[in-house]
Amino acid sequence: MRISLSKNSEVPLHQQLAEQIVFLITTGELQPNDLLPSVRALAVRLKIHYNTVSKSYQDLVQRGWIKRQPGSRMCVGPTKAHRTPGTDLDELIDESIRRAAELGYSLQQLREKVMQRLSAQPPDHILVIEEEPELRAILCSEMHSRLCKPVAGCTIDELNANPGLALGAQLVAPDYALPSLKPLSPAGSRFFGLTFSEAKEQMASILSLAEPSVIGIASLSKAFLKTAKSLLAAAVGRRHSLQIFPVPARGSVRLDGADLAVCDSLIAQRVRCRRKISYRLVSSRCLEDLAARLEKTDKPRA
Repeated sequence: MRISLSKNSEVPLHQQLAEQIVFLITTGELQPNDLLPSVRALAVRLKIHYNTVSKSYQDLVQRGWIKRQPGSRMCVGPTKAHRTPGTDLDELIDESIRRAAELGYSLQQLREKVMQRLSAQPPDHILVIEEEPELRAILCSEMHSRLCKPVAGCTIDELNANPGLALGAQLVAPDYALPSLKPLSPAGSRFFGLTFSEAKEQMASILSLAEPSVIGIASLSKAFLKTAKSLLAAAVGRRHSLQIFPVPARGSVRLDGADLAVCDSLIAQRVRCRRKISYRLVSSRCLEDLAARLEKTDKPRA
């Protein structure tokens, strides 16, 4: 269960933890009836107080995302557990269709009006447009952990094939990709450009090494590996040697050959080595700007 918390964030730790568990459930990484770690085990693993974990679990139980198993273990609830009791979306849709017909509206009129209303709603989630699945996963993880908003991802071809993916979404993509994406985006959709952070901290760590060392770059993403290699080249120079470590999608990874490993933020917890440093791709300023945009659109219109 991949969880990454920031103690420097303005978002309370219990809220970060709860929303990340929801994200794992909604993306299918956690399935119904999967057992969750005990309160104390998860607290030790994340290096937080067990009361924080307990508060997150209690919140998720109240919201119907998880339930208590015999023996006091928590597990993921059924897929419909988060819905309000007695409310079924299919029933609501059927009732709307019946009511519209009674008032003399055609199905086409109903469809057009529903699409207009949905398109006018403020975004309730973020949709990341990126071609490489691994890089897309890293971007989704970083934005979800910092913004505590549902995040999904797709390619531009998938968005063009199914424009409905943009409904209710704030579309985001790396800055460099925007010129080619904007002409292809659905009508009325607005992209937010993602800017990547500089590698100053990582370069400083390499420059501070007293002895010639092996510098490792570890990531799921080929694009990350290529970019990090170029960014760190000046700091590595001829004094150190550089090794690239592609990381599998699951399981822990030992980098015994590296004295210092620069890891993408998604796999940093799974990497075992002498010393490691995480590199968050999306800049803090960019995330602040995105949070401000989402907060602005969330405000009720006068």
